[in-house]
Amino acid sequence: MQVSFVTPGTTGPGALVVGVTAGGPLVGAAARANRETGGALKRAMDVSRFTGKAAQVLEVLAPHGSKASRIVLMGLGKADRLDTNAVERAAAAVVGKLMSGSEKRATFAIDVPPRAKISAAAFAAHLAFGAVLCSYRFDVYRKVKDDEQQTLKELVVETKAAASARKIWSDLSALAESIYFARDLVNEPANVLFPDEFAKRATGLAKLGVKVDVLDVPAMKKLGMNALVGVGQGSAHDSRLAVMQWNGGRKGQQPVAFVGKGVCFDTGGISLKQPAPMMGMKGDMGGAAAVVGLMRTLAARKAKVNAVGVIGLVENMPDGKAQRPNDIVKSMSGQTIEILNTDAEGRLVLSDALWYTQSKFKPKFMIDLATLTGAILIALGTEHAGLFSNNDELSKRIMQAGREEGEPVWRLPLGDAYDRAIRSKIADMKNIGGPNAGSITAAQFLQRFVNGVPWAHLDIAGVAWQDGETKPLSPSWATGWGVRVLNRLVADHYEN
Repeated sequence: MQVSFVTPGTTGPGALVVGVTAGGPLVGAAARANRETGGALKRAMDVSRFTGKAAQVLEVLAPHGSKASRIVLMGLGKADRLDTNAVERAAAAVVGKLMSGSEKRATFAIDVPPRAKISAAAFAAHLAFGAVLCSYRFDVYRKVKDDEQQTLKELVVETKAAASARKIWSDLSALAESIYFARDLVNEPANVLFPDEFAKRATGLAKLGVKVDVLDVPAMKKLGMNALVGVGQGSAHDSRLAVMQWNGGRKGQQPVAFVGKGVCFDTGGISLKQPAPMMGMKGDMGGAAAVVGLMRTLAARKAKVNAVGVIGLVENMPDGKAQRPNDIVKSMSGQTIEILNTDAEGRLVLSDALWYTQSKFKPKFMIDLATLTGAILIALGTEHAGLFSNNDELSKRIMQAGREEGEPVWRLPLGDAYDRAIRSKIADMKNIGGPNAGSITAAQFLQRFVNGVPWAHLDIAGVAWQDGETKPLSPSWATGWGVRVLNRLVADHYEN
């Protein structure tokens, strides 16, 4: 979608979008449009019970002689509660309506309410951001009928702060493109996006200045990554470890590091899943997709930080060569793991990826993202990601970034009592901890491979995709969760 920011008064053809605050009078562009329509907007509001509550939408056909084809009232909610998240959701609600029509162009002519705690430039830029996120579609494999095609191609935002809005939009557009990229990865079918193909797409970041290295199975075996390699040994597609480096900070400055679980398809292995839980397991690489999306964002906006992204890419399949329950593997750290359930494979992938990251790059901190446990859905549903950490400051910063970006997280505990649940009688640990506190014992497992580095684990199994109600800013199955919150974390605390 083409986005432009212009000074007020240049409304052209297409839909005209005006804003209305909850319980407030029509002001600015909305008041002008009401006068030009002979009071039609106010009458339409009265008969439709449109009150201007947040993300409420009302469409009215424009009168004869108007440049616009229709006028769309966008509810802003209460002015003193208007922030960037509310602006984005309201814009997404409007664009969601327009996407089902035949409009090719929409103009947002909305004045910032006086009591809103947001600048005119940020208001305009986040209107565009919400609209663009909502307009995402994944229809690569669909023969679309003419009457179902997306027609909305141009978005114009009128603002007195057009120049400043363009500067803000420069970073937001890079973020939006990277969220699209992450969503595309998760939406791809596993017969297309297997480990080697995923790694090849990650190498495409080199065009933006990201250094990318890909380790194959012999290279990983030489390093002792038997936990990661073991997960994929039953697949016809060899495993990969992709290592991305963005050096936008000072030379020699300690990097920040992000590690992603990239199970391109998860059958459960020998501990085979039932058919229903296996549906959607093409998305079991949502953590790796978020890491790639983040690294793309940092490079695209020239972030002043040194950052490392490491993703373990495997396919977990049942085969004569697949690892078995009761097998014992020696991880890169030297610690041994008793495999009791081959469907608890993501933590095995991350164990070697985390150890590799901390030993090679000596990062300031490590954050891993993984669609790790179904138990996190039981605990938190689909609204929050689970956060586990050995560092309070890092946790607080992640939680703050999550609130500000509309990707909330909830911290859960770690402790020795949970750690005892993964003790093995014949190895250093086992890969499952029993029926209780499954997300916590999985995090305890990962903590054994961070070697004291400040670390946070984000269990995103409930938020990486959506099987139920579709959220306005995430219109597809894949959400791209994690790119926003981690980009915000870096921007607020770790850039030079």
